Amino acid sequence: MTTIKKAPVSLYTRRWCGYCFAARRLLKGLGIDYNEIPLDRQPERRADISKLAGGWRTVPMIFVGDRFIGGYTEIAVLHRRGQLMSLVNSTSPDLGPTATDGPV
Repeated sequence: MTTIKKAPVSLYTRRWCGYCFAARRLLKGLGIDYNEIPLDRQPERRADISKLAGGWRTVPMIFVGDRFIGGYTEIAVLHRRGQLMSLVNSTSPDLGPTATDGPV
């Protein structure tokens, strides 16, 4: 029997961000566990994460494993296409392009 290991989802947010609220709601609604990292008081960390995300400057910044997915709009599109759950449930530690290749 093969056990499917869920890829870790990291959600970088700001406290009063409407898109961050929407991303949380979507992930929770789908039963996807995620690690939320608030960036409100960490401008240097936000800059570092932005570099990992290929220069993406807005929040939320969402990663699945080491792969930068994008923001709320991108995960919503992946969900509508039926691709988000398979991406999150991937058994492969390498989820494709690295974060520096830009959003999905």
